[in-house]
Amino acid sequence: MIFVDTGIWSSASVPEDPNHAVARKLLGEVAADLVTTDYVVDELLTLLVMHRHHQIANRIGGDFWSQKVCNLVYVNSSDIASAWDVFVRFNDKSWSFTDCVSYAVMKRMKIVNALALDEHFKQFGFASVSP
Repeated sequence: MIFVDTGIWSSASVPEDPNHAVARKLLGEVAADLVTTDYVVDELLTLLVMHRHHQIANRIGGDFWSQKVCNLVYVNSSDIASAWDVFVRFNDKSWSFTDCVSYAVMKRMKIVNALALDEHFKQFGFASVSP
């Protein structure tokens, strides 16, 4: 399993994005099951709408909710409690709460590989991150 962060999904969805080709290539090359959370999808859809890509958000949102794109993990209350602990414990980092939720879900599901464009997943210290 490979966890996919918001930045990869966003870049892959928006042709004008500078990382579009890299994100599409990475997603196309993966042979393992892709995993993301409902929190990542929420962050992605919000980001797309904020950048005036409402039509893309509408299309891709339906694909996520129907799990056509990847395995969608719904965050549970234990994940949220773990994420809050991570958020408080690592306050020297600039991780969003969604990043902390991703951390907690990856730990729970024993996922050690991720696709992410920012440094946050590398900072987690337990995941191999591409690119």
